[in-house]
Amino acid sequence: MSTTMEYRLTQYAHGGGCACKIPPGELEELVKGLAGASPVESPAGELLVGLDGGDDAAAVRIENGLALLATADFFTPVVDNAYDFGRIAAANALSDIYAMGGRPVVAVNLLGWPRDVLPASLAAEVLRGGVSVAHAAGCHVAGGHSIDDPEPKYGMAVTGVASPSQLLRNDAGRAGLPLSLTKPLGVGILNNRHKSTGEVFPEAVASMVALNRSASVAAVEAGIACATDVTGFGLLGHLYKLARASGVTAVVSAAAVPYLAGARESLAAGYVSGGSRRNLEWVAPYADLSAVSSDEALLLADAQTSGGLLLAGELPGVPVIGELVPRQEHVLVVRS
Repeated sequence: MSTTMEYRLTQYAHGGGCACKIPPGELEELVKGLAGASPVESPAGELLVGLDGGDDAAAVRIENGLALLATADFFTPVVDNAYDFGRIAAANALSDIYAMGGRPVVAVNLLGWPRDVLPASLAAEVLRGGVSVAHAAGCHVAGGHSIDDPEPKYGMAVTGVASPSQLLRNDAGRAGLPLSLTKPLGVGILNNRHKSTGEVFPEAVASMVALNRSASVAAVEAGIACATDVTGFGLLGHLYKLARASGVTAVVSAAAVPYLAGARESLAAGYVSGGSRRNLEWVAPYADLSAVSSDEALLLADAQTSGGLLLAGELPGVPVIGELVPRQEHVLVVRS
């Protein structure tokens, strides 16, 4: 038996993937004093996107008509296989660049490892998985930082570039635009089941390691200006942030939202993460959920890891799941 199979990585962490994020309400309270903290003028260039809109990466205008994008993302294991964990974490970190309409250029590894508990060979597999996905994205990986940590953690800090006039932003949504989702939901529930039972869900792994590159390129070419990726705060959480920043109401047709096979059955069996429940609690005061059941609402709030792009626009072959309308009483409205 290989070293990878001797250890179930998910058993060495209290949570898994983006479901282990600090709850969105707590996080907003934590960072609210940082918005607008950057200097008005800086030799580094104009800050185009910071904290104010809750976007996926920071953007600074630099020379030669480019915007420099910067992001960092890391988390505890979402699957037991070390190589897959590395691939998923890297795809998730790179997604922040794609969600801004950018191209990743260079990444550095972020690794926390319980070196007295888990063998170094497993950490090497995690790093190998991360490099494989970064290279598939055409992104350099140049070093990084590691610490001895009670729980395994991995991710990347990624730098990319984009056109300042073609950034995909949270605050650029307009009433009348359709809402499209490029990956099915359900990985959070399936990952929670995997952590509890050891069952492997290849479709979920394939979804999480898939890059959002082609969707990002297509969105920019189509003139779409508003987008985000769906990760730890779930579809409802990220859509709430987008609609709030854009000053509109988002209407979702629950029946149009795609899910991975087994997601509904896993929900019925009780495999719902605490992060998904916290997501729903956060958005509920701002949402009209009266048309759907509590289970359907939990599915829509499922904490995703390396999810798809949520676009205020339409792309060929991508499901349309709703629309943006003028601001109403609620920021979110879910229809059956």
